[in-house]
Amino acid sequence: MMFEPIPYSFYKPGTAYFWVHFGLIILGFLIALATVIGQWANPAPYGKHQNSNANWGPMIPQRLGHMISDAVPGVVLFSLVYFLYSSEENERNILNYVFFAMFLCHTVHRGIIHPLAMRYKNPKVALGIVLGGGIPNILYHWLNANHIAIAGYYSTYYYDPRFILGVLLFLAGFIINRWADWKLRSLRHSKGHSTKQFIEVEGSKGYYIPYGGLFEFVSCPNYFGELVQWIGWTLATWSLAGFVWTCFSCATFFARSRHNHQWYKDQFQDYPQNRKALIPFLY
Repeated sequence: MMFEPIPYSFYKPGTAYFWVHFGLIILGFLIALATVIGQWANPAPYGKHQNSNANWGPMIPQRLGHMISDAVPGVVLFSLVYFLYSSEENERNILNYVFFAMFLCHTVHRGIIHPLAMRYKNPKVALGIVLGGGIPNILYHWLNANHIAIAGYYSTYYYDPRFILGVLLFLAGFIINRWADWKLRSLRHSKGHSTKQFIEVEGSKGYYIPYGGLFEFVSCPNYFGELVQWIGWTLATWSLAGFVWTCFSCATFFARSRHNHQWYKDQFQDYPQNRKALIPFLY
């Protein structure tokens, strides 16, 4: 089997569609860079870093805000772009549907199931925070939907190591992310912890030190799982759209996990010192 550096047909170079797509790719890289610079110094003010003194606009229910920022671009927009741009040839290509199902599996969980099932510490979130997360999602989800709608993957790509390894990484990351979120959700209403493992936070029902599984190695295995997931997505789709989305995700995960890790260390004197923030043994 011959190795194809670009395993699909795409927009013809020089056309308006080509320049729009890759112009937005460049914009996506710039947003990712601005995100890591901005969030490295100061965490986005939601969750355990929520600041009641900051004015980010009117407060709305946390569940609704989560759905607006994740489900609208990730489920509604992504599906519309995919089916509007998909060609007749790609509609017969099962690979494009595989990628569509992979992405939608994540966004349905992230944008609908997760906010409905999660026990939020803070019932309200500022509208500005919701829009700050949702607007970049519109760009990145449009790019990825546009790519998998237009890209005509070659029939031999089923057996390509990039596709096989990418799908396996995506599934592994998805499982890790779902497990970590479930663990955090169950911990929030668990009983029997010592006072050293629990702290009351203003406006919340308190926080525990999570233990077990990957929590023994990192403070944020939910971010680690999603990071693995998007690395797998980038590898499987072999696309710049996937790569720029992973860069933006990394910008958020590396900065956010750093602040979360330090928050745990500041709040709990007995917080395990051998834990890393995001990547086991490394960071």
